[in-house]
Amino acid sequence: MTELLLDPFTEFAFMRRALAGCLALALGATPVGVFLLLRRMSLMGDAMSHAILPGAALGYLAFGLSLGAMTAGGIVAGLVVVLAAGVVTRTSILKEDASLAAFYLLSLAAGVMIVSLRGRNLDLLHVLFGSVLALDDASLLLIAGIASVTVVCLAVLFRPLVLECFDPAFLRGVSRWSPVAHYGFLVLVVINLVSGFHALGTLMAVGIMILPAAAARLWTRGLPMLLLLAATFAFGSGAAGLLLSFHIDVPAGPAIVLVCGVVYFVSLLAAPGGILAGRLPVRHHLES
Repeated sequence: MTELLLDPFTEFAFMRRALAGCLALALGATPVGVFLLLRRMSLMGDAMSHAILPGAALGYLAFGLSLGAMTAGGIVAGLVVVLAAGVVTRTSILKEDASLAAFYLLSLAAGVMIVSLRGRNLDLLHVLFGSVLALDDASLLLIAGIASVTVVCLAVLFRPLVLECFDPAFLRGVSRWSPVAHYGFLVLVVINLVSGFHALGTLMAVGIMILPAAAARLWTRGLPMLLLLAATFAFGSGAAGLLLSFHIDVPAGPAIVLVCGVVYFVSLLAAPGGILAGRLPVRHHLES
């Protein structure tokens, strides 16, 4: 059993780097996913994950598979889409979900078109689905750096973010931190999606943000435990997905997201907040 579970990570450096990347994403991207879930913005995270594609694609078109160029392009594109959707929402009758959907579809189409100009399907697959097993030291340092910045920012903005999740009108009325929390959080979403993009691609990056958060929400209501449990689920799913990819030779990114999905569905069935919870007999404290 130890050979199956430990040997891939002790014998191969690329597996250790991939595992470290999963740990960084679990500590940075997944807590952001928890707040997306609490703010009822999970689908917005999916839309924004595609919004970074044209910027990353332009960086790729100009400089090839350059870490710096694709990162900068992805961040700029994500922020432009967020701001543009906000402007449309505030100056027209369209709601935020409609404006984001429009920009997300245009961004996805434009990104695929730009990458396809190079004429190599392999590069398109790399951008869309990532290559967590091919993380180099520079990519790993970038992901770890973004995770560190995210943890610090979440600690600083924790109270305003919690208030905005449950009563944004109250926060706007009593504190000047409301716009800082709102736009700061959106920036954290964008940079963590770019971080996840380097490991899992634009189509898979949001999976490690939302699925562990949704699974953890079924087990607990307290926010500190929710954050801890979501990060644990994300890292455990990352390790299990890497082992699955190694032993049966399947793509690592989709394997990680599928394991996250298995954890979600098990939680959906077995957790106190799941679909079977109301059908199970409840023991009272007075029963022997």
